[in-house]
Amino acid sequence: MFGLSVRFTCKDTESAEGFDELVAETVGQIKQHEPGTLVYAVHAVEGKPLERIFYELYRDRTAFDAHEEQPHTRRMLAERKQFLASVEVDFLTLQVGKGTDG
Repeated sequence: MFGLSVRFTCKDTESAEGFDELVAETVGQIKQHEPGTLVYAVHAVEGKPLERIFYELYRDRTAFDAHEEQPHTRRMLAERKQFLASVEVDFLTLQVGKGTDG
């Protein structure tokens, strides 16, 4: 299993709305076309209206690499820049969990 968490900070309220629309379109495509993407959860951060946290779990690194090459993912990666002030990525190694193989 391969995972990551990503914290996005949007520039302003208007940017957050545009980012949320882009993400919703992308998640719809992920649901339809990515069997190796096990979890792709997008969270708003309570008390921080410009922040979003993504939690992503993939079957393995190969599934993540396939996700990164999808047209919908490439579009999101290119278009998200206009909405964002910052991006922080943490790659995760599963130790133990519920609902996982760990």
